[in-house]
Amino acid sequence: MTEPPYSTTIVGWREWVTLPGAGVPWIKAKIDTGARTSSLHAFDVEEFRADDGTDSVRFGVRPWQESDEDAVVVEIPVHDRRTVRSSSGHSEERIVVLMDVTLHGRTRTVEMTLSNRDEMGFRMLIGREALRDGFLVAAGESFLGGRAPRRVRRQNRGR
Repeated sequence: MTEPPYSTTIVGWREWVTLPGAGVPWIKAKIDTGARTSSLHAFDVEEFRADDGTDSVRFGVRPWQESDEDAVVVEIPVHDRRTVRSSSGHSEERIVVLMDVTLHGRTRTVEMTLSNRDEMGFRMLIGREALRDGFLVAAGESFLGGRAPRRVRRQNRGR
């Protein structure tokens, strides 16, 4: 029997992930195989030219639903700009950045669009490009990579 060229990691339709480069130890993400690119809730988005001449963006991340606690500010180079169509069919141009995401103990650099997800159920979506090379989605399961500590889960509910 031949071994696959990579290990397979099974994830549920929602998982707790980490954004190590942004200083976000916990954020609940929806695994969305219908989306090509991953998306992160960003607020106060401000584009600027860094001292080294690169186009960059500064934005805030609120890891908890319905809470402003533990918000962080991220400064990162702009990777691209893309027109993205939402599930409702609305198209908008979004800034794309490269961010490290740790999902189920595996850290990958993924393309992340920045958008206002305040009214959405999840602050982050993990799209299919981030799942390439070894992730399988068990659509009926959740949190196969483990749960955040109870204190963190309560904080995510705004309590």
